[in-house]
Amino acid sequence: MSDFFNSSVGLKMSAEQVGREIVNFMRADSQKEYKITIGTDSLRTHNDLADFVTAIVVHRVGRGGRYFWRRIDNPGKFHTLRDRITHEVLISLEAAKEFLSELKQMEAPKFDFEIHIDVGENGASKVMIQELVGMIRANNFEVKTKPESYAASNVADRHV
Repeated sequence: MSDFFNSSVGLKMSAEQVGREIVNFMRADSQKEYKITIGTDSLRTHNDLADFVTAIVVHRVGRGGRYFWRRIDNPGKFHTLRDRITHEVLISLEAAKEFLSELKQMEAPKFDFEIHIDVGENGASKVMIQELVGMIRANNFEVKTKPESYAASNVADRHV
């Protein structure tokens, strides 16, 4: 993963520190249910370049949560919306695999996990839903699309 994440209050943290913060957050109230979600959003900039933001959200179901985010600036040219959104999904898949490996080593309490993608039934990306959902499910992850994809559509979007 990237060298650092930002906390919701602006602190710079390593991936390992983020993992520890999430595990501590879950252990602080171990009787609650937890959901961890990862989502990426992007913004096309000049000359077919794009900025990507990935968010990791831990939700104490019914009782709030915390989030962390990182930016990947201009990893290459993206000539079409399809290219850019597919890259968002690939970034989220990579982050999910690495992050879940970190949490496993830390013996995190039980939690549900989802990848959120910034596509929905409305808009130009609707023709890609089946393809992108299939990519994520092929990697054995649960997936949510708009309007349920808050990690990508709201949290990551806030920092793009």
